[in-house]
Amino acid sequence: MKRISLKLSVVICAALLLNCGGKEKKEKEGFTYEKTSASEKTEVKEDDNIANVVLTGNDAMQYNTKEIRVKAGQKVKLTLRHIGNMDINVMGHNFVLLKRGTDLVAFGNKAATQKENNYIPENSDEVIVHTDLIGGGQTTSIEFDAPEVGTYEFLCSFPGHYALMRGKFIVE
Repeated sequence: MKRISLKLSVVICAALLLNCGGKEKKEKEGFTYEKTSASEKTEVKEDDNIANVVLTGNDAMQYNTKEIRVKAGQKVKLTLRHIGNMDINVMGHNFVLLKRGTDLVAFGNKAATQKENNYIPENSDEVIVHTDLIGGGQTTSIEFDAPEVGTYEFLCSFPGHYALMRGKFIVE
């Protein structure tokens, strides 16, 4: 059993290392997208008081940014693109914006037990807004009004992903 666990760990680590890297253009189902590294900034375009935010997640459990900035009260259209190839059941991603003061680690651990609810705790008063859970090659979006001025945390609530897939949502 220990040999199987060790071999599985080696395979997972190798897969993660092979998926890391810079820009890479890929074509999937008739459209082209760019695979980006985690250090690149999220695209935020403002149009008629709407902040259009494009956030990507990949198979290496990374968002393309750790910080998103918007204006208080501004309408936000957040688009999440999973630019990897792995299935939703293996490498699902979402965007969850937490209320200030929420313990991110405790929330992430609680969310990990909520598979039947796409890893969002039922009746949670800790979430401002969240996207659907998506798998490789999929896209989802949500619209919401930015909360009051302050710094909020966001994460992917798929089990264990919050350790790497998290950031600050800064409202100015």
